[in-house]
Amino acid sequence: MPENISVFVWLGVAVLFAVIELITVQLTTVWFALGAFIAMLLAVFGVDNLAVQITVFAGVSAAALILTRPLVKKFINQKAQPTNADMAIGKTGIVTDTIDEITGKGEVKLGAAVWSAKSADGREIPEGTKVKVLRIEGVKLIVETE
Repeated sequence: MPENISVFVWLGVAVLFAVIELITVQLTTVWFALGAFIAMLLAVFGVDNLAVQITVFAGVSAAALILTRPLVKKFINQKAQPTNADMAIGKTGIVTDTIDEITGKGEVKLGAAVWSAKSADGREIPEGTKVKVLRIEGVKLIVETE
């Protein structure tokens, strides 16, 4: 490569990976941005051999990934957090407004709270029926008769 061109190429690669990282916010390309930055520093300090630059880029990126990824995964919780609403699952409630899949109406009183509800099997459930909460979809309880 002509003199100093590789500095700009590596700078461009580092910026590209950094921009991708900023857009995704998933810690997927930060290691490659670091590798490209180190390769750029090599070019700045006179290491003009492209094979050496590429090797250092790959090595630094891989080492950064291997050394920091487990630590990053430990601090970034990717699991869904249970909420108080999850405590409704498995509980028994009373239908306070007939659950009708055709009209999309239906309510269940569960403790002191009244929830929108729908039937798990699509059947109508009349007012006053005891139901068991199977799951929550959005803001609706999915229920079945007991």
